[in-house]
Amino acid sequence: MKSSGIGGQAVLEGVMMKNKSDYAVAVRKPDGEVAVTKGKCKSLTERSLFFRLPIIRGVVAFFESLVIGMRTMTYSASFYEEEEEKAQEKKNETDGEEKSWKESVEMGITIVLSVVIAMLAFVILPYFLSQLLSSKIESRTALAAIEGGIRIVLFVGYVLAISLMNDIRRTFMYHGAEHKTINCIENGLDLNVENVKRQSRHHRRCGTSFMFIVIFLSIIFFMFIHFDNMWLRILSRIVLVPVIAGISYEFIHFAGNSDSKVVEVLSKPGMLLQMLTTREPDNKMIEVAIASVDAVFDWKEYQRRCKSKAKFEKEKNKQESSGKRKTRAELAEEMKRREEENAKRANERARQLMEQERRAAELEKVANEAAKRKSRREAMQRAQDEEGEEDSLSGLDHYFDREEEENKKEKSSE
Repeated sequence: MKSSGIGGQAVLEGVMMKNKSDYAVAVRKPDGEVAVTKGKCKSLTERSLFFRLPIIRGVVAFFESLVIGMRTMTYSASFYEEEEEKAQEKKNETDGEEKSWKESVEMGITIVLSVVIAMLAFVILPYFLSQLLSSKIESRTALAAIEGGIRIVLFVGYVLAISLMNDIRRTFMYHGAEHKTINCIENGLDLNVENVKRQSRHHRRCGTSFMFIVIFLSIIFFMFIHFDNMWLRILSRIVLVPVIAGISYEFIHFAGNSDSKVVEVLSKPGMLLQMLTTREPDNKMIEVAIASVDAVFDWKEYQRRCKSKAKFEKEKNKQESSGKRKTRAELAEEMKRREEENAKRANERARQLMEQERRAAELEKVANEAAKRKSRREAMQRAQDEEGEEDSLSGLDHYFDREEEENKKEKSSE
């Protein structure tokens, strides 16, 4: 099948799935329940034609994936952080806005630091290590190849090192669940645990393959780009990273929609590298991945469209092979019929969504009304309790007044 366009990312004890501007995060909470939340992340590519240009869209997608990845990872980690004591039970809206603003700033700083550290570790460090051999190797091309080899070794070593951590190992298992779930959809199978388990945990559009392509292309680029000044060589490596990332994105995007043998061979190294970043998931992890997909992607409609298109192509090829071709009018009529069917299904989908929103609004209204009634009952109960206390006090006052009068009468009679 053609690429579904849905992408994802493994998070702490969960999976994030993204479909265009919508994304969903499913997390297995400590109590075993699966929490699913949805959000929107409108891409710059939807706002301007410039950001949809080849290579440019790859750079945009790279940085947007960093932002949404950090956001969803922070969300999933929040379920497992130790609860801190609150200074007060309720906070006003200003405090909430201030907290949100601080979180945004902290996230921005974290992303910048992550990029800087990655640049130092995988771009600058390999360059300086390769330069240690410059006294023995005069060829700049050979030094660039050695620099690229060092970069690959550092990247693989980094992945192997973090895979020793238990949390990262489980995250790699969720990474495998993410790939298996997407493969199940794109192979035309119903999305259930048994079907997902049988799928490959490798996928051409994986971020691991993307990173390998970036490293491989950087070797080729720096073999042919030379500067005599050392600082210019370092600057060129930093400046060209977004360009290389954009080109790598185009290759990954093309590979995800191609069945070419050449593309399959070129994708093989990245697929092999995924053996380090993915692990076989258990059934509960697969359930989390399926919940994330269901929240953001209508996989049944996608498969129906793919099957309909495949059937249309098959009939077309059959007619061409038999020498019988439809006239332009017949083709136009068939296309019009298909467009009407698609529009009808889209309207039905929109109607269902509106119905769901209406029911949600009604439930919210009923909940608010129940809360108001509860509040009124509590107020009436308090008023009755206060009235009962006042009646008791007035009765006691009357008793003491009558007893005092009787005492006065007894004294006067004496």
